[in-house]
Amino acid sequence: MSLLKKIILLLLLVGLLAVFLFNDNIKEIAAGVSILLFGMLFLEDGFKSFTGGTLEKILKSTTKTVPRSLSFGIVSTSLLQSSSLVSIITISFLGAGLMNLSSGIGVIFGANLGTTTGAWLISIFGLKVKISSFALPLLVFGIALVLQKSRSLKGIGYIIAGIGFLFLGIHFMKEGFDSFKDSIDLKEYAMTGFWGLMVFTGLGIAATVIMQSSHATLAIILAALSTSQITYVNALALAIGANIGTTVTAIIGAISSNSAGKRLAGAHMIFNFTTGLIALIFISQLRWAVDNISLLLKIGAEDFTLKLSLFHTLFNLIGVLLMIPLIQPMILVLNKIIKDDTEKDISQPKYINDSVLTNVTSAIPALVNESKHLFDNAFEIIAHSLNMHRADILSDDNLKEIVPRSVKNMRINIDDLYFKKIKIIYGRIIESATSVQSLNISEDELKRIYKIKVAVRLIVEVVKFLKIIQPNMAKFIVSENELIKIEYNTLRRKIAKVIREIYKAQTSENPESHFNNLMEIKTKLEKHDVMMSGSLDKLIREQSITREMATSLINDSGIVRDICTNLISISELIYLQTDQFHINQSEQEEMFQG
Repeated sequence: MSLLKKIILLLLLVGLLAVFLFNDNIKEIAAGVSILLFGMLFLEDGFKSFTGGTLEKILKSTTKTVPRSLSFGIVSTSLLQSSSLVSIITISFLGAGLMNLSSGIGVIFGANLGTTTGAWLISIFGLKVKISSFALPLLVFGIALVLQKSRSLKGIGYIIAGIGFLFLGIHFMKEGFDSFKDSIDLKEYAMTGFWGLMVFTGLGIAATVIMQSSHATLAIILAALSTSQITYVNALALAIGANIGTTVTAIIGAISSNSAGKRLAGAHMIFNFTTGLIALIFISQLRWAVDNISLLLKIGAEDFTLKLSLFHTLFNLIGVLLMIPLIQPMILVLNKIIKDDTEKDISQPKYINDSVLTNVTSAIPALVNESKHLFDNAFEIIAHSLNMHRADILSDDNLKEIVPRSVKNMRINIDDLYFKKIKIIYGRIIESATSVQSLNISEDELKRIYKIKVAVRLIVEVVKFLKIIQPNMAKFIVSENELIKIEYNTLRRKIAKVIREIYKAQTSENPESHFNNLMEIKTKLEKHDVMMSGSLDKLIREQSITREMATSLINDSGIVRDICTNLISISELIYLQTDQFHINQSEQEEMFQG
């Protein structure tokens, strides 16, 4: 913690102590706020117990379109009562490449609507029923489950206890405000007109930024409103401010994310500020609409807590309806403003960041996608080491025709390319995979992470092998000796064929056929080795090549076999994700010890 933060915290604590000494009723209100926030932490921890898959798996399958992602945002936030948690998970999934930006924006829009259900629950039940009588039994049952060893039971316990703390916090806040009005009438500080809107909107923003929860801010506003400590108009401005202030959580969550996560936080900010501005400009019209809708819903003219909840829902709904058609233009603007993460010509991780590593369900896909990114970078080095273009390798043209005519020396520096394209990403994958292993993960997830680590290590080995054979490749594919030229073109063709099959498996409707092709290549590698096949003996016996050529061919043929074997293993580990890659006993022991 920085010195400035320590000083601010110390001043805050001293200020609270002074206020507590001045008025006992404030202690009750502050205790209520603290218990409410503690309950929200319990709720969040409870739901995080199930984020080892349930929430994220649902999110992944229900966010393929904007309407579906909007529905998910509404439902999940209504259940979790935390738009912040939904926003952070969405940012992590977007950063991991598991959803597109338009779907992420849909979730955020839905979360803003979903969070309005909290105000309804508090105004209908929390302030009209003696919920403290429910709070204590919930706490007893919740803590009893929290003490269990089972992760699921513990998670349910945190949720039940969290609801109990929420009820208890609301009770203390309501009691505190009720007692407070006997000594000080906060309505004396009410402000009307333009400046009243601005000041109380600012207070709503500040309260939400401090507590990192618009739900908690709304609970305080409703408790104060129910005891007539604030005016209805000022409460409306506070609710608008709370809505705007909640963007800070998303912005904080996106700081450690990649450019995609930052764009989502930007969309969140645009939506909330636009919605808040609309609510402030048309507040008179919205109040008129609330009054008329209240008559239809049989809400009393003086039932300001329910009318505030209706106002909160109405302006968020208007914001969603206005902003949905603008999602694509917003994405275009955000893409222009927030550029992709790049640093000169040095490749940086695209999918791994701190936000996606908080839970295993988003972390593993991010590690897989980053491994594919690393392989794509390695493919560039492989192709150019073979003096071939990537487009030729990936084309449907016959490799027997492409390879002999691809003879132009591309003169690449593999050490330099390794530093620019491989090293940083490789190090980040290993570091991140190791940190994810420390999370509460299953044995299958642990094996999956280990396979990722093996795959990226093999990618690095391929690049190092290429450095060894590159000089001979460049030399012998333009040799005047046609026979050595044919042999080296055969070696190039083997590598190119494996690469082609790997990439075709990604886009093919029948990836299994390409996997079978790779397995067939794998079995032929030994048989077609120049020494095993007898072709080298024939070349030497007939003095068709020199001793130098023979020695180079022996060594390079073995290296190409290893390169092809590694490439096929990489495809099994991160692309095809089959169960045919086996980890031996010593590797398993190393994995579980690590």
